[in-house]
Amino acid sequence: MKNTATIGIAAMLVGAAGGYLAGKSGAPDNDATASADAIIETKTRVRPGNSAAGGSAKQRVRNLDEILREPGQLARMQSLMDLYAGMDASQLEAEAAKLDSLPMAQRIMASFLLFGRWAEIDPQGALAHSNTMGMGGMFVRPTILQSWASVDPENAAKYFSENPREFAMMGGFGGGRGPGGESGASVIAAEWAKLDPDAALAWANTLDGRDKSSALNSVISEIASSDPSKAAQVAATMSGDDQVRAYGEIASKWASSDFSAAEAWIQSLPADARDRAMSEALQSLAATDPEGAAAKLANIPAGNDRDRALSDIAGAWARTDPASAAAWVAQQNPEDPDDAVRSVVSTWANQDSAATLNWINSQPQGELRDEATQTFIWSNRTADPQQSIQLAESISDDRSRERSIGIAAMRWMREDREAATNYIQESTTLSDEAKQRLIEGRGGNRGGRGPGGRGR
Repeated sequence: MKNTATIGIAAMLVGAAGGYLAGKSGAPDNDATASADAIIETKTRVRPGNSAAGGSAKQRVRNLDEILREPGQLARMQSLMDLYAGMDASQLEAEAAKLDSLPMAQRIMASFLLFGRWAEIDPQGALAHSNTMGMGGMFVRPTILQSWASVDPENAAKYFSENPREFAMMGGFGGGRGPGGESGASVIAAEWAKLDPDAALAWANTLDGRDKSSALNSVISEIASSDPSKAAQVAATMSGDDQVRAYGEIASKWASSDFSAAEAWIQSLPADARDRAMSEALQSLAATDPEGAAAKLANIPAGNDRDRALSDIAGAWARTDPASAAAWVAQQNPEDPDDAVRSVVSTWANQDSAATLNWINSQPQGELRDEATQTFIWSNRTADPQQSIQLAESISDDRSRERSIGIAAMRWMREDREAATNYIQESTTLSDEAKQRLIEGRGGNRGGRGPGGRGR
């Protein structure tokens, strides 16, 4: 299997692990999350027994059981890739039959590696087997489709077009979405564009509706990664929302390598595409120069595009200087400050909770302070629950206040049930319904929403 499969399958694991686990057991598995996190960290090929591990380069693992007993998640993953890379389709089918006996975290990791390999040599056989897997089959089909398209996009596209219902719920997330939220058409187009962008573009233009839009966006993105000028020429032949999205994608890619050139190009765009493109460009710039991106935000008029850029810039800035990021956000007066405030406070609270709290207390009453307060309560899990409740009581929005008090009270219940129960019963802030839920251990977060869950 290709070395690059590690990172691609990691993305699939992150996207699918939660839904796959929910489908199989009803709750996330911490080991599965750890597996996905470990894979995301993988950037290089590490073989078991190499010099970095201090072992013999001749070490060879013979079967699945031995691999899963190896120390080190990275080593297990590489050994599984090596194991499956040496198998033919019939052997892979036999190995797939063993997956259900594995613990959940190991099953997820092995499934995506196995089906990623199987799809490269016998994609229709892999798809046929996925149809015998029940719920689990939905979560390996995106891997099969992507791996197939990475080596034979034309036939993958033909099969996809002839069997649309087979991928209608691909991945189980939002109706046919892949590892990063992509549609099946988008996945195929992205892989095809790596091999032959012109052919991928021609195929995308044969599609209709959302499939066409997502496929065109994937092709444009791939072209823009290496030749943004060419991508801009292609996008100029498009129209409507497809063109606006394409311009945004090009701006994002171009700005990450040459912001000045991207900015000059954006100024030449039609007015209806310019703000979206500048927003995307600033989001890319923020990854390396958040202050520089912040200085250019004034170039985008008030609205959704500006608010999206504001949030991304604030989040990137908060990783290195949260106090400055918070001060900047407070000066912006956005139409919807919630996302920007959350992105700063959730990071800052874990770095310096005292400084974060001081900043919150310095803000005037209003939406920004409410959002900062409830984000702080959700993020700062080491705070004293009683102090968190007192802070939550200062929130002016009724629903946000009740939600935040409920979260703090539930934490207090775990530490000192008697004291927490007394507070809940005597509270003049909580409704009788909320009091009953908390005392019965049903939580105070009605609807399961976190910070910002005002139903916007």
